[in-house]
Amino acid sequence: MTAATAPALTLDETAALTRRVTRLSVGVAVVLSAIKAVAWLASGSVAMLASLADSGLDVFASLATYFAVRYAVAPPDSEHRYGHGKAEAFASLLQAGLVFGSAALVGREAIGHILHPEPIGGGFWDLVVMGVSTVFTAGLIVAQSRVLKTANSVAVTGDRAHYAADLASNVIAAIGIAVAELVHSPLPDAIAGLIVSVWLVWGAIGVFRASTVELMDRELPDDSRERIIDLLREDPMVRDVHELRTRAAGPYVHIQAHATLDPNLTLDVAHKVMVAAEKRVLAAFPSADIIIHPDPRGRAEPHGGLFGATFETESSRNS
Repeated sequence: MTAATAPALTLDETAALTRRVTRLSVGVAVVLSAIKAVAWLASGSVAMLASLADSGLDVFASLATYFAVRYAVAPPDSEHRYGHGKAEAFASLLQAGLVFGSAALVGREAIGHILHPEPIGGGFWDLVVMGVSTVFTAGLIVAQSRVLKTANSVAVTGDRAHYAADLASNVIAAIGIAVAELVHSPLPDAIAGLIVSVWLVWGAIGVFRASTVELMDRELPDDSRERIIDLLREDPMVRDVHELRTRAAGPYVHIQAHATLDPNLTLDVAHKVMVAAEKRVLAAFPSADIIIHPDPRGRAEPHGGLFGATFETESSRNS
């Protein structure tokens, strides 16, 4: 997951970047759907229909991402104390479902044309359209990749994976159309459409996996967890860090940990140590929600609720 490994940005900076790139995604999907619809009506190509169906669903998927990244940065409210970050993961799931549906429709159409071939026309203009589509899609992927180097968004990550599959499907469709023109047979075009449908399924599986990782509250990468522990222990008054729990939700990172302190510290001093530790972590993870519980060294009884006993001491794991 990119949430913890990307350079530190404030929530406002992340929101601005994701809003901009999702607007671009919607624009590209609309333009490509329009030109592919014209090309398919003129030629009847199955490969073009496959690409058109995918681009048409791209419009809905990109719109879902567009609204999800805006809703995800909405501040916590009385009903959502942890914020709305998981809206991005739900948008990615919607993308995966749409792609699965597109693949099924295209696959059915392709198989029908393999069993009952029909002549196609307008191959040259189909190739022109596929060329334009490839350029637009590649440009969008480059823009999304640049955003994801600095901003954390599972929705944009899913959108990029979706368009990467589109890029490959455009190339496959173009090859099918070109071969069909050369051999004067509609069969290569239909086969290309079937290959595109299989490729779309593969892309949808990747998007589904990425979204479920976040919905299932998977821990941040090991290097990010180690970084958090190092920041917390930067103050020698923090003797140990244990029961570290982390998860990502859209642009947010949630961090919980227990810190061992000298039991003779006053409550006021212990509080200041914890606040300073939180600030160190927040400097590295500006969109983090942080909860650190202080434990008196040698005097703390096992605690932490139902899951507390399942975590081994982080310091022993990293010693």
